[in-house]
Amino acid sequence: MSAIETWWDAGTRWIRFDRPDKLNALTVDELRAVTDLLTGGAEEPEAVVFTGTGERAFSAGMHVDSFVDLDPDGARALITAVRDCVAAARTAPCPTVAEVGGYCLGAAFELALACDVRVVAEHAAFGLPEIRVGVPSVVDAALLQQHVGLGKAKEMILTGEVYPVAALPGLAGELVPAAELRAATRRMLSRLTGHSKAAVAAQKRLFETWQNTSLADGIEASVEEFAAVFADPGTARAVQARRAHLTRSGEE
Repeated sequence: MSAIETWWDAGTRWIRFDRPDKLNALTVDELRAVTDLLTGGAEEPEAVVFTGTGERAFSAGMHVDSFVDLDPDGARALITAVRDCVAAARTAPCPTVAEVGGYCLGAAFELALACDVRVVAEHAAFGLPEIRVGVPSVVDAALLQQHVGLGKAKEMILTGEVYPVAALPGLAGELVPAAELRAATRRMLSRLTGHSKAAVAAQKRLFETWQNTSLADGIEASVEEFAAVFADPGTARAVQARRAHLTRSGEE
């Protein structure tokens, strides 16, 4: 039975990892299901939130049974599923939020790193324990050094230890008591949504371009993205709405 639950709320797609007896650990099939949710369907969400059942864990990452009896071909299939799921979250044309209410480990940590924003409970803890399973940390673990610095990222990856969020300043977009986590996520969504979908999608494409090209190439891509959004009627509406707001508030 799948441990993925999903629902819509005010234009946001919520995806919950629901295997609390195993710290919401995930299987390859569930990763593929999440990828399909993010890349398929006619409805375009204003945002996507990933969360986990209970206060013990966001997710412990891959279920340990997933690694049993793997050969190189099976290992490649497994890590490809991780790569595709995490990439779908990173490159989604809308804001993605990780609501982390407990342990966030392995592939789930990579997913949280791939998200645009992390709203985190104060008791949450993060780690990449792959080295202790006999495999390297891969895929979006490459982003960890941008959040915690190269030295701390190497320490985390090479020890495989779990770190409280308080030891990782800058990782959480918002850090709150566990009882306030859902309210904090909703506040964040109110700030992230309601903008022009064309502008948000362009910005998300630029994040990916800036991550993977030189400064000069990134600037050139920015020029093209800026020009292209004016082909969307929503851009003119957004400009007029902003102008009207400034006029009413006396800022213009």
